Amino acid sequence: MGQMLIFGLGYAATHLAGRLRARGWDVIGTTREGRGDSIAFADEGAVRAALRSATHILSSVPPVDGADPVLARYGDALALASASWIGYLSSTGVYGDAGGAWVDESAPIRGRRPDRNAADAAWAALRSDVCVFRLPGIYGPGRSILDRIAAGRAHRIDLPDQVFSRVHVEDIAGGVIASFRGPAGVYNLADDEPCHQNRLVEWGCAMMGAPLPPMQSLADAGLSPAARAFYAENRRVANGKAKRLLGWTPRYPNFRAGLASRG
Repeated sequence: MGQMLIFGLGYAATHLAGRLRARGWDVIGTTREGRGDSIAFADEGAVRAALRSATHILSSVPPVDGADPVLARYGDALALASASWIGYLSSTGVYGDAGGAWVDESAPIRGRRPDRNAADAAWAALRSDVCVFRLPGIYGPGRSILDRIAAGRAHRIDLPDQVFSRVHVEDIAGGVIASFRGPAGVYNLADDEPCHQNRLVEWGCAMMGAPLPPMQSLADAGLSPAARAFYAENRRVANGKAKRLLGWTPRYPNFRAGLASRG
């Protein structure tokens, strides 16, 4: 048991916080407003006090306006903190487009977002005990293809060679917790079965007894810029390093297992 400070209580970090609290940990997180049991990110007195007492520190805050806000405001305190473990939730987007090839942690950083690339590198270089977790598409309860099908927002895109990796939110928490006793470094956390997004849509529709959405071109699908960017890159994410060095195994090794849990 320990004391965890989490910068940014987003979807994955909130799930991790619940897992740790169930194990008896003290967990405090930051939010913009400091509502509930969180503290406001801008409340420097409270945040720096939490930094001094934390045994473990995690940031799930992405870059904003071209810079990492956590490092910009609290990087000095993080570098000197007495915590025995520091982690950062990054993105496999730092690898950029690999043309469908497998990428592991040794792949070059050439993502489309320079701020994301820089933040990933800055956290890795902050201290010798930092773990950087590169995450692909995250899904889980309330945030899966099942929810998009139910809302009528699922699409099938006619890009037959496109491949994606994904990770269940439960397996992100499991990977982070496994790293508390493992070596620091950069780790991909992804499931074992990269595949086309259409396979998820088709499987989910079969599970729900819902009609398949029509096959569309990317241009005709009317996707948001963020969704279109999702299809701009093509890669398979290897997870062997986390398995070897952290003893981590995904509870949901493929999308079928994850969706069967209604996540």
